[in-house]
Amino acid sequence: MDHEIREEPLSHLSQHALISVAFEVDRVLDLVPRDGGLRGFELRERLLAAPYVKDYDGIVGNRPVDWQLRFDLSTWGLFSARLSGQCVGGVVVAFKTEGLQMLEGRSDLAVVWDLRVSPAARGRRLGSALFAVAEQWAKARGCTQLKVETQNINVAACRFYASRGCELGAIHRFAYPELPEEVQLLWYKNLYRTISTAA
Repeated sequence: MDHEIREEPLSHLSQHALISVAFEVDRVLDLVPRDGGLRGFELRERLLAAPYVKDYDGIVGNRPVDWQLRFDLSTWGLFSARLSGQCVGGVVVAFKTEGLQMLEGRSDLAVVWDLRVSPAARGRRLGSALFAVAEQWAKARGCTQLKVETQNINVAACRFYASRGCELGAIHRFAYPELPEEVQLLWYKNLYRTISTAA
């Protein structure tokens, strides 16, 4: 596939915002507690009788151009994916940002804040290429882990991050009071293998 991944200045966020992040929700991962949660939880995939379209850019304050109003983006990275010179995807990586709770106060953690590929270009492995460049960018800054937030309504994203070697590290059932049907899923990818020195 003839594509180019290019690092962009953060002023390119307005272009990044033009790439649709909307997706069809035709299935969800239901969180089923066992014994009230005492024996853990199970994620069960369920097809929806009435699919719908979800667009996180439609949430007030959530668009890429709004991020600079909430955070200092000077330590963030931005990459675009281009086909025949046209920007059809991108990834934004957050790092060392005061007040960004997703970073857990750690200097060795980076967050894939936003990864998007235009609907017409999906299925061409651009997401994989963008995730790989986010990993390399984080490693270059001494990060030992990369973190990603998804929701139980985005089954394709969950499968994608799992296929990239991410492990589900946390489930927050009540993370979104304004969206009670959505469950927050936090994925982590170790960027450096630790070698066991068992005696």
